[in-house]
Amino acid sequence: MDVSMTLWVLTILGLCALIAADFFIGRKPHDVSVKEAGVWTVVWIGLAALFGLGLLIFGNSQASGEFFAGFITEKSLSVDNLFVFILIMAKFSVPSQLQQRVLLFGVLIALVLRAIFIAAGAAIIASFSWVFYIFGAFLIYTAWKLIQEARSDEEEAEFEENRLLKSVEKKFGVADKYHGTKLFVEKNGKRILTPLMVVMLAIGTTDVLFAMDSIPAIFGLTQDPYIVFTANAFALMGLRQLYFLIGGLLKKLVHLSYGLSVILGFIGVKLVLHALHENGVNVPEISIPVSLAVICGVLVITTVTSLVATKKQSAAEASRKDSIDA
Repeated sequence: MDVSMTLWVLTILGLCALIAADFFIGRKPHDVSVKEAGVWTVVWIGLAALFGLGLLIFGNSQASGEFFAGFITEKSLSVDNLFVFILIMAKFSVPSQLQQRVLLFGVLIALVLRAIFIAAGAAIIASFSWVFYIFGAFLIYTAWKLIQEARSDEEEAEFEENRLLKSVEKKFGVADKYHGTKLFVEKNGKRILTPLMVVMLAIGTTDVLFAMDSIPAIFGLTQDPYIVFTANAFALMGLRQLYFLIGGLLKKLVHLSYGLSVILGFIGVKLVLHALHENGVNVPEISIPVSLAVICGVLVITTVTSLVATKKQSAAEASRKDSIDA
């Protein structure tokens, strides 16, 4: 898709306006209700759908299909990332009224990091076609790793602080309690971090890891930097509202890791086939309609089987409890 510099500028300005609106909505710390989260989740998804339709009308069906495939994939990966956000919030005992502020800054950091990764990825792909082999192998490895983690018998995970975060805390010091939305406070004449700042740093550093999975995945669906960037941006927007909407339901999506592993493995194979095709090997390439059908189909099946499995588990636990009480 041929994108002019004017369209790039207008798109970035439009996204900045949406981010500013999102910031304005959540500028005052408060507990987010399910109704509020639901309304804004629908709004953000609706905006993404309108953008995709705009690509269909003013661009072409290929660009629109690539956007929707990329958006759905990135949104799915973002939902999986919410598990980590929940662990971080629990680890640092973030007050409920401050959680949306943490998520907002986390999304901003993710947008900046992904923009950098996208620019770097596009430049590498333009110069070295063999990088598709690396991206494909990485996604297949990630898919295998997700399956291994899903099959492990570990109890509920706990967020582990990385070395960078620990070193920052040690160097600057951390206050023993939250101070509203303040990121720094004065203590004994020394400027130290608040727990809120530490949480934001934790979210930001994990965003780097998230980008390492998501960027190769979407480059497996499209090599158009404009579509890669906009699909990522729209997938991240509304993530904090989605957190409050489905936070309690995430534990019920017990097969989500399996579904994501299938999707990432599928895209990894697609990338390898594309690389072979680019090198003159006569192999079939997977079209965008097929990719979109596979991604949506896997997510639907994963959701249904997760809910069925959760329902059976709840029934079994209730039956076991009744037999103990009896």
